[in-house]
Amino acid sequence: MSGEAASSSSGVVLQGLDDVEEFIWANEGEGSLPWDRFSHVFDLVQNGNKAFRENHFEEAINYYSRANNIKPGDPIILGNRSAAYSRVSHLLKQRPASTSEDTPLNGLDPTIHAELALKDAEKVINLRNNSVNPYILKANALILLEKYELAQDVVLSGLQVDPFSNPLRVSLRNLERMLGSMMSKSLGKPERSDEFDCTLCLKLLFEPITTPCGHSFCRSCLFQSMDRGNKCPLCRTVLFISPRTCSISVTLNNIIQKNFPEEYAERKSEHDCLTNFGVDLIPLFVMDAVIPCQKFPLHIFEPRYRLMVRRIMEGNHRMGMVIIDSASGSIADLACEVEITECEPLPDGRFYLEVESRRRFRILQSWDQDGYRVAEIEWVQDNSPEGLEQRTEMQELTNSAAEYAQSWLRRAKEAARQDRRRLEKFLNVEAMMPMPLDPERFSFWLATLTDRRPSERLELLRTRDTTKRIRQGLDYLGKAEQGCRMQ
Repeated sequence: MSGEAASSSSGVVLQGLDDVEEFIWANEGEGSLPWDRFSHVFDLVQNGNKAFRENHFEEAINYYSRANNIKPGDPIILGNRSAAYSRVSHLLKQRPASTSEDTPLNGLDPTIHAELALKDAEKVINLRNNSVNPYILKANALILLEKYELAQDVVLSGLQVDPFSNPLRVSLRNLERMLGSMMSKSLGKPERSDEFDCTLCLKLLFEPITTPCGHSFCRSCLFQSMDRGNKCPLCRTVLFISPRTCSISVTLNNIIQKNFPEEYAERKSEHDCLTNFGVDLIPLFVMDAVIPCQKFPLHIFEPRYRLMVRRIMEGNHRMGMVIIDSASGSIADLACEVEITECEPLPDGRFYLEVESRRRFRILQSWDQDGYRVAEIEWVQDNSPEGLEQRTEMQELTNSAAEYAQSWLRRAKEAARQDRRRLEKFLNVEAMMPMPLDPERFSFWLATLTDRRPSERLELLRTRDTTKRIRQGLDYLGKAEQGCRMQ
């Protein structure tokens, strides 16, 4: 990356975001892919780079994300996506407020894009800490988030890798000038008054957002109100904003935090109770039965679940997915934890999510919280085989099933070669394949190769016998292949 600069809304100049890295045509050693998958990844990255250089940054992000689904953890893909996220964040920050009122943004937010850029940059640093580019990416993301002191620390770390890096040296000078200017300003401590209260919850503002019409509310209060209408709760002005289209008022938030620290700490503790669930508590999305090792999209449109998703994204990004048991008419006793890996609001108010299923749990009790369900749970695992002989037999079965599944996938990909979408679906499933050394998790992945009915997935969740589940998965594959031959 070269050092072409772009001025941010804060006055700090961004460095090194003018270009992206080329994906090397090499597929050898650790992390290598089958050539059909590698070729697909190469094409996606090339298309992403072309879109980036044509300033079509959202299109570039889409290509990089699809490539990352097939080849997760690649530093070039993650680095290029981080740069694209930062460029989108920067462009949104430069957008005049008057333009936003006349032409509303379609669910985009500079803060969220900067956070995603930071997440990718941190992954790249872990993979390539001897290269200066990841430090440039992380520093720019932190600048966009207005975390200047942290950005300065990252720049200094990067200069230890390459003391002559021009983008980092320029960034350091800019940050030192910005921090010095901030330190020289002395704000008088304001008296506590209701001017610092949210008019919706009547408490001290927490994560305040100031609307285009000039009114300030707690972030969660405002968007809980807007779930039922897109008007300012005070003056009823139509608002073209969403959780992603406007950022927290940093100046107002800093004034509150510095001058009313005790009350702010109470508000933070209250907020954390709603967003950071304990180990044995989890919010529930009542829709379908899922099993571990699945990856799929979701569209969230109900106001109660939009509130739930916002709180989850401020916490650990995890929730439970559960189905209504047709036998009892109530929520099923077994469910699966899912992690939200991508979250994007849509123009009509819905959320588009991409989730990956993780662990099973049993619901001990559940209750309503602000319209959605929260459950106390216990995690569930299969019964371990007794004795060395049984464990050996299960591992041999797992190894054999893994070989058969890989052979089945090769045939399925070959049959889907002319159908790009179907091929990509198989590639995504293949990318989720766990190691055979984890038979329990592998047994669930084996069942994801074929489409199963909700009742079948619920039964797989309830099964505590790994060997039985593997044999069931093999039976599913055999029937699917036999059906294809009959056609």
